[in-house]
Order: sequence, then structure tokens, then C-alpha cells
Amino acid sequence: MTIIPAIDIFDGRCVRLREGSYAEKTEYTGDPADVARSFVDAGATRVHIVDLNAARGDAKTNRSVIRQIRNATKCAAGCLLEIGGGVRTLDDIRELLDIGLDRLVVGTVFAKNPDTVAEWASEFGSVFIAGIDARDGTVRVSGWTDDSGVRASDLAQRAASYGVCAVVYTNIAHDGVMNGPDTEGTNEIAEVSSVPVVLSGGIGTLEDLRTVATTAHQNVVGVIVGRAIYEGTVTPKEAFAAFPQPNPREMTW
Repeated sequence: MTIIPAIDIFDGRCVRLREGSYAEKTEYTGDPADVARSFVDAGATRVHIVDLNAARGDAKTNRSVIRQIRNATKCAAGCLLEIGGGVRTLDDIRELLDIGLDRLVVGTVFAKNPDTVAEWASEFGSVFIAGIDARDGTVRVSGWTDDSGVRASDLAQRAASYGVCAVVYTNIAHDGVMNGPDTEGTNEIAEVSSVPVVLSGGIGTLEDLRTVATTAHQNVVGVIVGRAIYEGTVTPKEAFAAFPQPNPREMTW
């Protein structure tokens, strides 16, 4: 199982939201590039970045910081970087790929106009991950501020047909609260999806990771860990010791 540490960026700083609320934002010390490098040094082969400013519409605020993260995580073994938040135009795609991002998480566009994502996948290849962020089973968009009216399971079922290589599923009620992951909901998404699924939200302890590893659907291939790392209840070193990480060059999702 791939353990994917997360770096959420707002105004160039590492932060974590609670249940997706910008009003409940906790800022953490540490330069994002230094934090990313510490993850790689501990054994990370994949890092998840969320650009919270871009998710709300300000696409350019954190691009220089994202480039610094890419430069800081270049190493002989390699580290795959994925980013979500505000990936909505061809210019966004080209700039982020030029920076060196390996995977682009598309949420709002995928929920509202998946045909556009299919066109992008045809042009750029298997670099897109569907970000399915749901509350009460319904997908939220635009930085989780709007209800799309689309069922998460319906979107997951159609994901492969639009050319995405994986799904990141977040139960918003579990995000940033460290109250345990929504394994059941994630398994439901994995059951209907024909692409690999990554669980996001709710991890608070190493035991939570073990629970996912032992109870998750076979299609669940990874877990994103955020606040638990910053609060010190899970350390990257112990997580990677418990779950040896795959070679990033062998990851097709």
C-alpha cells in the first residue's frame, strides 16, 4: 500500500483545513519545499500537493512554491508528485507539467464536464487523476464550496471511460479531523471503479493505516496522510517502515 504524505498550500505556507473549511485553517511551520524533502528523506516515493488558493480560483499564487517543491524532491530514486486544486484549463495543465508534476488531480472540471477531461487525456496521456470529494455521497466542487448534484459512485463508475488513471476519494466529513478513515465509503467507490482508488481523509494513527491495509478493497492502492503527520501522531519514518513503498517508476496510476 502506498503511503502518500500531503502538503496543502495556502499563501505559500503549509496548512490543513478541517472538513474543507477555509475558516478552520491551521498553519504549520516549515517551508513547503523543506517539508517535501523531509518526506523523501524518510522514504516517500509519492507526495500529494493541494493548492488551496488555486482551488478557490487564484491559480498563480503558489506556482513558484510548487516549483521549489519539485526541485527539492528530485533524487536518484525519484519521487512522483501529484497536485490538485484549480487544475481547470489547458494553461494550468501545460504550466504544471512544465514544472515537472507527474499527476494532475482534476475535481471540479471532472464533475462538471468530464468530456473535457477525456480530451485532455487524449492529448497529454495518463497523467490525470479524478478527485472525487464528497459529502453525504454527493460530489462537492470549487474548493468543496459548491454541491455538484452528482453522486460520487456514479462519477467513479464512469472514471475510466474518460481516460483518468486513478481516483482519489475524500469523504469531506473525515478530512482533517483524524477520526478514522471512511474505509467503507472508499470500498464502495473502489467496487464500482475500474481504475485504482486512493483513500484520503481521516487518518490519525498508524493503526488507522493498518486498518485500511487489512480491510480495503483490492482496488484501493494508496492512502493520503495529512494532518496526522503535522500533528505528530504519525511519522513518515514509522509509516514507511510499516509499509515498504513501491518504486515510483513502476506506478501506472
